[in-house]
Amino acid sequence: MAIEDQIFRLSGPRDLTRVDWKNAAHVRSVVACLVQCVYVLELDRQKERKGDKALAPPWCETFGFKLKRTLKDNVSSSIFGPSIFGAIFECKPPTSSCNHSAVGPRFVVAFRGTLFKKESLVRDIRLNFQVILNKLHSSSCCQTAIQAVKDLVATAGDSREVWLAGHSLGSAIALQTGKNMTIKEVYLESLLFNPPYPSVPTEKIESETVKRACHLAKSGLRAGLALATQSSEQREHSASSFAALFPWVPKLFVNKKDDFCSEYIGYFKHGKWMLKHGFENFHNFASQYSVRSMVFKSENGAQAEPLYLIPSANLTINSKPTKCLRSAHCLSQWWRQDQELESKVYKY
Repeated sequence: MAIEDQIFRLSGPRDLTRVDWKNAAHVRSVVACLVQCVYVLELDRQKERKGDKALAPPWCETFGFKLKRTLKDNVSSSIFGPSIFGAIFECKPPTSSCNHSAVGPRFVVAFRGTLFKKESLVRDIRLNFQVILNKLHSSSCCQTAIQAVKDLVATAGDSREVWLAGHSLGSAIALQTGKNMTIKEVYLESLLFNPPYPSVPTEKIESETVKRACHLAKSGLRAGLALATQSSEQREHSASSFAALFPWVPKLFVNKKDDFCSEYIGYFKHGKWMLKHGFENFHNFASQYSVRSMVFKSENGAQAEPLYLIPSANLTINSKPTKCLRSAHCLSQWWRQDQELESKVYKY
């Protein structure tokens, strides 16, 4: 990350001086900046920038938030020490020059994505592989995040006051945390920027007919493997776990040209098409499984739960042309106002 990207006055939304929590654009911008703050907190740690030299504070304090606690990867074997992968921010608008209208979150728990710096890159890559293998839930980062959120909800007393946010790998951690809380019937407001969907990039196919055929083939393959490899008890467990997620509607922000997350577009559009044409039962069954979840099993032989498969979402798509994959995957696009955004709620 270039030094310019870390400095709020050069890269942040400086014109946002009044936060309206009923305005979707304001909410998206502020929460994206809090996620950016986590990136810069880790870079401040690596560069030993403290006090007046620290670059992270403006990314949260400009909008009336204070850093309550950092979340560190406590099993990191790096000689550089445990990295900061998340942070808890508390909203205290009276101390800020940024005015607030309507009621927003009291706490936001945000998680960063991969940092291409030697001090944290090896650990981040390992976590990304765990995402691909559907094993992120067993990582120390996820366990730390889940426990921190449980404690925070208990402290707040009202789960509506606690929000989750993340970018890229951080979105995966937030998603796993949100799913864990949802199973306990605690539904947290969640904003996930460029959440990873590890799959064959079907969205790159231009022909809608061919694309539809690919989605149908993948659904058939998943359903066939599930019937062939899962016992009736396992299928009932998967159906129950998947159904428990229906009430939770996380906000997903994806770029049409981002191969890391664009498959969410096809996943939800295909689901809508299946329901429209009377294949509701088939869709609900097939959408619970991924091929990897049935191939890569945990050490005890249990099925690895597919993290990225969820039944409901408020999906926002950025269709503005980008120069490269890096631009399509960048966090800064979500606080800029010159994007081409379209949102739709998918809830089955």
